[in-house]
Amino acid sequence: MRTVPGLERIMEYGEIFRGKAIGLITNFSGITSDWKMDNLMFFREQGYHIARIFTPEHGFNGAGAGEAIDEKSQQREGEAYIVSLYGEKKKPSPKDLQGIELLVFDMQDVGLRYYTYLYTMTYAMEAAGEAGIPFVVLDRPNPLGGTVITGPRILPSLHSFVGDYELPMRHGLTLGEAAGYYKEYAGLKVDLKVIRMENYTSRMMYPQTGLLWNIPSPALPAFENVLCYSGGCLFEACNISEGRGSMKPFLMYGAPFVDMDLVYHDLWEQRTGDNYVFRRRAFIPVSGKYAGEVCYGLEFHPLSPEEDFLPMALTLMKIICDRYPGQVTFRKEKEDQDTVHLKVLYGNHMAEEYLEGKTSLKELQRSWKEEGDAFSKSVQGLRLYS
Repeated sequence: MRTVPGLERIMEYGEIFRGKAIGLITNFSGITSDWKMDNLMFFREQGYHIARIFTPEHGFNGAGAGEAIDEKSQQREGEAYIVSLYGEKKKPSPKDLQGIELLVFDMQDVGLRYYTYLYTMTYAMEAAGEAGIPFVVLDRPNPLGGTVITGPRILPSLHSFVGDYELPMRHGLTLGEAAGYYKEYAGLKVDLKVIRMENYTSRMMYPQTGLLWNIPSPALPAFENVLCYSGGCLFEACNISEGRGSMKPFLMYGAPFVDMDLVYHDLWEQRTGDNYVFRRRAFIPVSGKYAGEVCYGLEFHPLSPEEDFLPMALTLMKIICDRYPGQVTFRKEKEDQDTVHLKVLYGNHMAEEYLEGKTSLKELQRSWKEEGDAFSKSVQGLRLYS
């Protein structure tokens, strides 16, 4: 039986939506399960009024990474202005919310701490609370399910738009559940309502929902990309390509200076399990790192969706760092800071210590389990699905 997203249940809650000037926080992933209507069309079909649209990273139509709309030339969709919440401004301003009586959030997330849609939601929740506007989440599946919770919990001192609220890397929450967690974590005074899915359990991964794959952003065109994004995102902190700009983002990793035969041999010797197969691969990104250059490295294919890619990703990163100590570089979080971006993405300093040989992967995995188990217990009462 196919999962029914929260969007397709709004007609059951006419008392919430009817007669209200609605601010809709959404993008191209806000569609019905049969792909016949986006949420704007669906709302209008019910007779509900969308007064303003707010969009996250990648923009309303998903044109590309980091797309933000210039507020001075706001686009229109029907009778609603589109306001970007990515760029310098990530939170609706009081001016943006003038005349808005209800804020509604509807986007497809991926279940990982560093994915920015979560923070677009929480920042908007803050704005709604400050303005005294009710906030509604139309829930959608967590593609990675809710049973595997792993990775370090991020330190509060490292909070940013790609990590906050002491979340583990793979948090196991739907955005509806994450909204409840954030409200409790921050002590937020906001009138929150989550319209739950039907025919969904936390044990489901996306293929089990019966839904067509709903691309959440340009670099995650398939479920397999999301599986390897869990861990593979860490390569965004260094000058090793994570496959962005290629046909297989987050499934291929390499650089012009890498000898793929040596790296393949090293990873075969050190592999962390048999749930990911890999092969030698050369690729030429059309954008991003090394655009137009040949990168040599490896291509991965996941065999078991339950197995997290993080151990494999860190093992590969260390192999390349050890092979090419003078050529692998890590970018700083900000030019005027010493903090490297890897620490922010990972959540603490232990990934750096592992790459420097100061701790083992086994020790990292032990900490992931401890922190994941503690988080799982802390959110048990906030679960919306069995």
